[in-house]
Amino acid sequence: MRLSEVAGKVGLTFSGHDIDVSGVNTLAKAGQGDIAPLLHRKYLPQLAETQAGAVLCEEKFAPEGKSCLITQNPKLDWARVVALFAKPQGCLSGISSQAFVHPEATIGEGVTLYPFVFVGARATVGAGSTLFPGVYVGEDCAVGENATLYPNVALMAGTVLGENAIVHAGAVLGSDGYGYAQSPQGHVKVPQVGNVVIGRDVEIGANAAIDRAALESTKVGDGTKIDNLVQIAHNVETGKHCLIISQVGIAGSTKLGNGVVLAGQAGLRDNITLGDGVQVAAQSGVGQDLAPGTIVGGSPSMDAGTYLKVSLTLPKLPELMRRVKRLEKAAEGQDKETGHE
Repeated sequence: MRLSEVAGKVGLTFSGHDIDVSGVNTLAKAGQGDIAPLLHRKYLPQLAETQAGAVLCEEKFAPEGKSCLITQNPKLDWARVVALFAKPQGCLSGISSQAFVHPEATIGEGVTLYPFVFVGARATVGAGSTLFPGVYVGEDCAVGENATLYPNVALMAGTVLGENAIVHAGAVLGSDGYGYAQSPQGHVKVPQVGNVVIGRDVEIGANAAIDRAALESTKVGDGTKIDNLVQIAHNVETGKHCLIISQVGIAGSTKLGNGVVLAGQAGLRDNITLGDGVQVAAQSGVGQDLAPGTIVGGSPSMDAGTYLKVSLTLPKLPELMRRVKRLEKAAEGQDKETGHE
């Protein structure tokens, strides 16, 4: 494309020469046919030396003599630029003769089913969706339009997946929730007869697991993005546009408001509620309700400001202990001299 064409597609202005561009790359690795981004001030030294044909940057950083896409939001506009050059994965279209589609299933127009896809009874797959090899869609599932299910995704019976959803390889939606009753003979499984309902524009990372509800629905709100290796237990409900990052674990019946951010390896206990806009730092353990807008860290979790002070204090504890012991010995010596006990 011409640089002017790229600018028009993403709604930006450009400066410098209108050149041909064929790809994207980093400032350090880009060549004459590439567009490269300046996403942070720390890369300014690379901007001065880059061989990129064009640079996406804020106007104040635009180098003289260089073709530039001018942006006020580098990260967002860079995502839009990259999308113009990103090649979708996959090499087939249509329904493979090696896919199994139950006679009672419904397949929309323009669907691609790779070899070894299984679509069960009464399941529906919306128009324009793509299911890669090894995908399992159980009975009574509903896959929305333009969804993408990468290899070996499993949608267990009754799972509902919204339009434009992306589910990465190995994720399991609708597996049984972890429910057992105790008896003298051991653990008795409580049947999990609910389902999983995923909103529209949701992305779910590789090997994530979202359990079916015990009775009603485990729900993930529209626009929520779930990273790899996340565990969401039965009856959990998330609001819209949450960010749930790698290795987070959410225990049963917990509720998240809109725009909640859970950083990597955070753990949430069961039956708590996190209000809109709550942010939880990495490796935090949350055991209580959090009001909207709260930011916490640590395990057990605490206010973010307190958590930072605690984190700074921890490395100093050994020296503080030595000082306390010296003070205690000095105090004991004074007591002996004065005769106090």
